[in-house]
Amino acid sequence: MKVIIAGGTGFLGESLEKYFRGKNDQVFILTRRPKRDNEIYWDARTLGEWKNSIDGADVLINLTGKSVDCRYHEKNKKEIYTSRIYSTRILQQAVDQCAIKPKIWLNAASATIYVHSETQLNTEENGIIGDDFSMNICKSWEKEFFKIDNKNVRKAALRTSIVLGNNGGAFPKLRTITKFGLGGKHGRGEQKVSWIHIDDFCKAVEWIIDHEDASGPINITAPNPVSNEDLMKKMRKHLKIPFGLNAPVWQLEIASLFLNTETELLLKSRNVYPGKLTRNGFRFSYPELDNALTDLLNN
Repeated sequence: MKVIIAGGTGFLGESLEKYFRGKNDQVFILTRRPKRDNEIYWDARTLGEWKNSIDGADVLINLTGKSVDCRYHEKNKKEIYTSRIYSTRILQQAVDQCAIKPKIWLNAASATIYVHSETQLNTEENGIIGDDFSMNICKSWEKEFFKIDNKNVRKAALRTSIVLGNNGGAFPKLRTITKFGLGGKHGRGEQKVSWIHIDDFCKAVEWIIDHEDASGPINITAPNPVSNEDLMKKMRKHLKIPFGLNAPVWQLEIASLFLNTETELLLKSRNVYPGKLTRNGFRFSYPELDNALTDLLNN
């Protein structure tokens, strides 16, 4: 296949590139700072020569968007919004102009679209979508993505949970704080953590590509979310760290100022279930957190 990954220089993009290259697929990356032969310049806002790479591609994957690991002041809020909306919008314009359109377009989305819930298990069909800054970003993002229906271009929005891998994302940070004795629960510790092993993330993307009936919003998460307290207990157990200091909310609020982030990333309960994947036969390599941690910490 010919695979185009827009915004593909981050943790998820690099993992997908390695995965598809391992299957002898051609992979091209759209990036603001091209450095390699397979990287193509784009600014994620305006049409340019990059659009020619999409013409005739089999798969288009858009992972573009400013990281939400920042303070939510007005400047960052605007960049979080525009980076997602503008990149999706300009890719739609490029797809519209293709003589041979991609067979499938997968757009990044987020499991954060669902409300804080410690008991309600959110599937694609029964998930409760709320109304705050983060959820409204997710809703606007998906609305922009699904606004135009191109014949023969299948679309899937990847409502991805926390992806656990050694080369980026949350896991290296969790490992570090646990090793330093700070691996206790955050806040009450009852908030749910939906997660997925990086290998299963890549497998799920491939599975969606291969299954022509897979479309619309799809939860990309393991089938067994855990509480924050359980997550940190398992981290301590696997790292053989005998203790972990708990962090009450007031401490997290102070720490978030120094770390230039938001406590929502730790305290929001993301209780999400992969309804479409499991119902249609997707097999997780790491359905349980213990197995995922064993693999990551042994590699």
